[in-house]
Amino acid sequence: MSKEIVYLFPGQGAQYVSMGQDFYNTFAEAKDIFDKADEILGYSLSSIIFDGPKQELTKTKYSQLAIFVVSSAIAAAFAKKFPEIKPSICAGLSLGEYTALYMSGKISFKECLLLVQARANHMHEASINNPGGLSVVLGFDEKTIREHIESQGYMLWIANLNCPGQVVISGSHEELEKATLSLKEAGAKRILPLDVSGAFHSGLMKEAQEKLKNKIGNTAFKGSSVQIAMNVPGDFVEDTAHMKDHLIKQVASTTKWEKSIRVIDEKNVAFYIEMGPGRSLCGMNKKIGVKAPSYNLEKIEDLEKILEKIGVCYA
Repeated sequence: MSKEIVYLFPGQGAQYVSMGQDFYNTFAEAKDIFDKADEILGYSLSSIIFDGPKQELTKTKYSQLAIFVVSSAIAAAFAKKFPEIKPSICAGLSLGEYTALYMSGKISFKECLLLVQARANHMHEASINNPGGLSVVLGFDEKTIREHIESQGYMLWIANLNCPGQVVISGSHEELEKATLSLKEAGAKRILPLDVSGAFHSGLMKEAQEKLKNKIGNTAFKGSSVQIAMNVPGDFVEDTAHMKDHLIKQVASTTKWEKSIRVIDEKNVAFYIEMGPGRSLCGMNKKIGVKAPSYNLEKIEDLEKILEKIGVCYA
């Protein structure tokens, strides 16, 4: 029985100025991804990624595109370096789900980039109309947090179920501030605001969800041999119509990342590779307790580290 190779892709909040620039400077395949994105978008996203400023890059309308492009460029460089290694399963957290769809062959780069652009723009607009944010709660499980929110009457939503002891809540800044104080008093270890500009995966994103429906519905998806585990069901999805439906729901629904990873880990996994800025998904895998090793590919030097660990089998 062949072992599964799993590619994981990060979501919004992982961005930072200059991410992916070493791949751009080293691999023609990575540079081509950046150049294609600039051409399709009609402006230099690359300049915003490489030069900032940070407050510009953090804006939803840029950060989502930036993370998608950087993750795709890193994956292109990896494919050049290790042509024998191909994913059999892909998954991405929130925005990263779009990268997973592209890398699994379900959608073209151009179509996926335009979908991410529409998603980012609609979520940006919703964030202006309904300001808010996300905070990660450490040390409490979903049930405890949900009961606390309901008992206090807060207008908050469970945004992300990432891993044991790490739940992200979403809502207005005022409600998040109140919940931060009361959850700390109730015994939560820490509550940290995330570096995003909206109340994602909450009811405050309903207008973005509605606006995105037609764009996703009219985009061509195709089947492929690479499996994809999706956020909303926390499970594998094979039917392209269902993929579209879950993408639409995801904007204003809870992402079940821990459940997705547990479903993947039931397979005979050889290893996981997180491709893109940050190292959060590898950290979550450790907390979830996956059986297979997890590797992070964020910088050029990570290629050699990965080669040392898996090169015996795949070089």
